[in-house]
Amino acid sequence: MKILRNIGAVFAGLLVGVVLNLLLISANAVLFPLPEGVDLFDPVGMSDYIKELPLYAFILPILAHWSQAGVGGWIAAKLGGGRPVALSMIVGFLTLIGGVMNLLDLPFPLWMWLELPFYLLLSWGAGVLVKRRRES
Repeated sequence: MKILRNIGAVFAGLLVGVVLNLLLISANAVLFPLPEGVDLFDPVGMSDYIKELPLYAFILPILAHWSQAGVGGWIAAKLGGGRPVALSMIVGFLTLIGGVMNLLDLPFPLWMWLELPFYLLLSWGAGVLVKRRRES
C-alpha cells in the first residue's frame, strides 16, 4: 500500500508542478505576447518567438521551471508514505529530463542550461525540509 501512496504522491507532485509551470509560462506570455497564431505548443512559432525575446523575459520561465521542481518535489515528499527526499528527487529528476528535452527542442539561449542543476537542488531541498519536519 505504501508503494501506491508513493507513486500517487510523485504523480501529484508532478501534476501540481506542471500546472504551476504552465501558469507562470502563461503569465510570461501575457507580459511578452505571443505572435498572432502562435501558441505554447507550436514548436516553429515558439522558436521564432524565443529568438526575439529580451534577456529579462527569461526570468519567469526560470522561476516556472524551478517552481515545478521545488513545489512539485515538496508535494511529493509531503504526500508520500516514506522516503520524502527520494520522492522529491524523483520529481526533480523527471523535471530535469523535461527541461533538457525543452532546451534541445527550442532555441533557448545557451546560458539557460545553467538552470538545470537547480532542479535537483530545489527538489532535494524540498525533500529535506519535509524530512526534518517529520523528524521534529
